[in-house]
Parts: sequence; structure tokens; C-alpha cells
Amino acid sequence: MVRKKIQKKQTMPKKLSEKKKDNSYTAKDIYVLEGLEPVRRRPGMYIGSTGPDGLHHLIWECVDNFIDEFMAGCGSKGQITLLANNRVMVRDDGRGIPVEKHPQTKKSALETVMTTLHAGGKFGGKAYRVAGGLHGVGISVVCALSQYMKAEICRDGFMYQQEYSKGKPTTKVKKVGTCRQTGTTIIFEPDQEIFKEIKFSQKRILKHLRQQAYLTKGIKIIFEDERPARIGYAESVAGGEEEKFSYSFYFEGGLASYVKYLIHGSIPSHPNIFYCCGERNGMMIEAAFQYTQEYECVEESFANNIYTGEGGTHLTGFRFALTRTLNDYARKNEILKEKENNLTGEDVREGFTGVVSFKIRDPQFEGQTKAKLGNPEAKVAVDQVVSEHLTDFLERNPQDARAIIEKCLLSSRARKAARAARETVLRKGILEGLALPGKLSDCTSRKPEESELYIVEGESAGGSSRQARDRHFQAILPLRGKILNVERARLDKILSSKEIKNLIIALGAAIAEDFNIDKLRYHRIIIMADADVDGNHIKTLLLTLFYRYFKPIIEKGYLYLAQPPLYQIKAGKKSSYAYSDEEKENILENLKKEKIINPNIQRYKGLGEMNAGELWETTMSPEKRILLQVNIDDMKEADGIFDTLMGEEVLPRKKFIQTYAKKVKNLDI
Repeated sequence: MVRKKIQKKQTMPKKLSEKKKDNSYTAKDIYVLEGLEPVRRRPGMYIGSTGPDGLHHLIWECVDNFIDEFMAGCGSKGQITLLANNRVMVRDDGRGIPVEKHPQTKKSALETVMTTLHAGGKFGGKAYRVAGGLHGVGISVVCALSQYMKAEICRDGFMYQQEYSKGKPTTKVKKVGTCRQTGTTIIFEPDQEIFKEIKFSQKRILKHLRQQAYLTKGIKIIFEDERPARIGYAESVAGGEEEKFSYSFYFEGGLASYVKYLIHGSIPSHPNIFYCCGERNGMMIEAAFQYTQEYECVEESFANNIYTGEGGTHLTGFRFALTRTLNDYARKNEILKEKENNLTGEDVREGFTGVVSFKIRDPQFEGQTKAKLGNPEAKVAVDQVVSEHLTDFLERNPQDARAIIEKCLLSSRARKAARAARETVLRKGILEGLALPGKLSDCTSRKPEESELYIVEGESAGGSSRQARDRHFQAILPLRGKILNVERARLDKILSSKEIKNLIIALGAAIAEDFNIDKLRYHRIIIMADADVDGNHIKTLLLTLFYRYFKPIIEKGYLYLAQPPLYQIKAGKKSSYAYSDEEKENILENLKKEKIINPNIQRYKGLGEMNAGELWETTMSPEKRILLQVNIDDMKEADGIFDTLMGEEVLPRKKFIQTYAKKVKNLDI
């Protein structure tokens, strides 16, 4: 009873008179963040992160500015140079940022733009018709997150200069010389207090600049890398001096050229690339596409030249126009029979590679990093322009039209067959684990977070691994021979493969559009194959399967490759394992130092050669094994590599092998 009274007394609210006496919360507790301080306090809100993405975003903001100048009809080129000491220079031949006194801030317009959020020429309506940086925080955010920054402006025959540090000017705007041309040069060095690692990727920058050049036909973009000991430096044959790495982009074909670049290495399904460019109510629309004999869909969308990775209303309009126009043409020309259902969005996107670029005066992006466009008028404008031009394209190119429609019809029929196959394979009882495949030696644990599935090559290796495993958390699924190459097959054919069917059921999470990672029965899925050519081929086939149909497993970090040893080295009672030729040589060198002679070296040709004890000790014991986690840094690049290695075309695969063959240290044939 006493205890209850004490609790009640403690939880009672203060009386009004007691509340009035609490004066600890006063005006001094209200913090006003001035200038660019909010950016430094919360950089992720403005550039997404302080990792590699955010670091490179600083360059993109500068690039956006000179592209906006070009789109406004001023200037013809921009240059990005990576300098020593983590510095970047971005230069253009646009009009140059104004330097005269700003009427509101009473400071130089240059200083206002560089050190004030939401300040720029993209709000008033005269300087820029359309622009990527309409949030107005671009260059000022770069200034805020740089420990050093310098702006050089060529305007009215003179060069002006000002320097900054961490969002604040360290010098006044001063006239330092004369100029014959106009333009802006920005040099910045990211702040090490903000970015843990400052390492600019040549590859990432080139990819972004190439993309921007395709989107802005007629602009010239130059990239140079002057960093010492950088990737891309090459020693010249004479003198041993380092050559400057330089690359230029210039495309007049716009998005049609970009689509041609994206489908490189694939077989087109029809001869001509569809391309259109039009305007609706002051909004500019550009779109292009071509179908290939692949099964994957590649869609890219841009708003004011900013990549919208999450799509938006402009991409929705593009999709609507494509599906409706193809159905209308198919009905009109009786390619689609009266009793047949209309093609769906899924049907028309198989093998589709398309890009849409939308430009509007006032874009409504969702989120500061502008990943998704939200303008409702974009959907209608893109739909109208693409529909009108696509109807004309189909009428003028009947060969292309028939090839496109027939590919979509084939996709529709395959989709229906795949749905029927999925319903057969993935019945309710099977999904609940009531009918697991007979080959599966399951673990006793039912906790996915502690359970492992070893996908093992061959019956003999399967037998050894069954004996070696820890039954509590390790399950074994042996595969018989090489599985189907899913890069060259549709889902209905894939589901007819017994080995793949067994794997789907063992995983318990379905496949393709039905896949549900929450139902996955194992959080470590380990591919274990022989360390030879056949084993590597099997690994590649399985990786292709997981990438195409179980991608969330890779994204979650649940897929691994086991690393069995190549050699066992015995010297008396001492036994060592080497996982590479280099490691073998190191072991032999150490034995030589210990004056141990005549060691016995056994080269493992396959997992089946190991007994259960050896397999556990080297490959399956959590304390001693080596597992390689499969992850994908660049999905688009990975997609292209799988197309090259596993697709129908022989020539791209041959070129790939010729290019990388010299980098392979050991080839076991």
C-alpha cells in the first residue's frame, strides 16, 4: 500500500504555481543557425550523405551550374579537373556570376550566391528558363562543406576573385586582372571534418559526365585528372614521365545516342531507334527507346538533367504513352486479335531500353537529393508528346512496329505461362516448408538469422559436406550438374528446371515478382564449388540466377562464396592449407627456413577429394573458413557484365575475355 502511494506521488503533475517557478527554458535556449551553419550541422539533408555519394554530389552541383548556363543559351563547354591535395576545379565559359552589390544583402552578388542558402538566378524567372539547381542551395552547399574554396569570375572584361572557408568569406571580392572572355571557375577542397574519406572516383565522374553530355546535346564536357599517383595515370614509353589523363564528351544525337550507348552489346529487336522531342505549355520533353532481345528492362528518367532514380510523374507519363499507343496500333492493324487481352505495362517493358528527359521551369522534387519528380503536369505533357510521336513512328516504320508488337506479344504469352508455372511450383504447402526437396539436408534450427544453406556442386561433395556440417545451423543442397543459364531463358522455362525448382523451394521465399525476403529460410546462402574452370562456371551460373531473380538476397548481404583450399601441405605431423599459389609459396618458404625438407603437397581438384574432417576444418567451420560476401556497387555495370558473359552474343564475350585474360594469374584447365 505504501509503495502505491509513493508511485502516485512521483507521477503526479506539478501544480500550476510550481510550473511558473521553472524558468530554465528561456529565450537564450532558442538557437538561430546563421548563414550556412545548417548545412554544416546536417550535411546529409543537402547532399544525401557524407560518404562517397555525398562527396561526388559536390561536383555534380558545380556541373549543374554550367549545364544550366548552356541550357540558357550561354557558353559552349565546361571542364572538370581533379587537382592535387583533394582539390577540384570546375570551369565554364558562361556569363560569369554577377559581382556588383546585391540590393537586398548589400554585399557582392557573388558573395551572396556563395554564402547564402536559397540565393541564385534561378528564382526570379529571367536568367534561366529551366535549370537543375532550382532549389537554390547548390553552390552555397559546396562552399559550406569545403575547407577551402575560390571563385574566379570573368565578366565585363575583368577577372574577379574571392576565397572562402567552411561557408564564410576569407577575402573580399577583388579585381585581379583582365579577361577577354566570360565564365566562372570554382576551385574547392572538401572539408575533412565533414567527409571521413576524400577519394574522388575517376570512373564515377566519367560516368556522370558522359550521361550529362548525352542529355545536353551540343555541349562539350572535358575531364582531366592531374592527381599524382592517380588511377588512370600511365607512364610514357620515353622518359618515364606521367601523362595527363584527359577525356572529352560531345554528342549531337541526344537521347538517341544515349540509347545506342546503353544497348551496346545487345541484339536490337528492330532496326530504328525511336526518338522524339517536343514542347507542351513551356515544358520540354525528349524521349528515346529501342527494344533488344534481352529480357530485362532498362528505364532512365531525368528532370532538368538531374537523374531521378526513383522515377516520378514524367516516367509514369512515358510508360502510359508507350503501353496505350502500342495497344492502339496492334488493335488497329489486327496484330492483336479481338479475343486477346491488351498488352500490360509489364509486357511492353520486357527487353525495353528507354530514356525520358523532362525540363520544366519549376520542378517539384521529392527530397533534397531530387530522386523523384512530383509535378502532376509532367505526366500529361510527356504522355501527349510521346503518344503523338510514337503513333507517327509506328505508321512510318511498319517493320519496326510489327517487330515491337510481336516481341510484346511473346512477352505476354511467356508471362502467362510463367504465372501458371509459379502457381504449380509455389503452392501454399510448399511455401510453408511442408514439402521441402528430398535432396535438401535441412538444419534443425528454424531461425533464419542463424541458419546457413550450402549450395554444393555434385553428389560426392554433397555427401562429404553432409558429414562435415553442423546439423544445428547448416543445411546442404547438392546440385546435379550445371544449372540452366537464366540469362538466355524466360521464367516459364526456368521454372521447368528441377535443380532451380529445388532451390526455390529450399529458400522458401518464392521468385521474381512473388519473392518475399521476409520468408527467406536462411540468412547465409553459401555457394560452394570446386576451384577449377567447371566450378567457376557453376558459380557464375548461380550468381546470374541470384542477380536476375533473387536480387534482394544480394542487396541484404545474404549471399556468399565459399573458399576451399587449393593445396594441403604436410610436413611430418604438421598440416597446412593454402588458398592460393602465393600462400603456398609462403608456406614452403617458411618450412625451408625451419629446415623442414620433403613436404608433401596435395593439389585439391575438387571438394569430393576432401574427407569430412578436412572439409569442416578448411571450408565450413565458422571459426576457420573464408567466405566472400557478394555485393554490387554498381547495378548497371553488373547488369552489363552478366549480359556480356552469359548472353547470346559471342563477340562481346570474346572481347571481354581478351581484355581481362592478362589479369588472370592462374587458369586451371
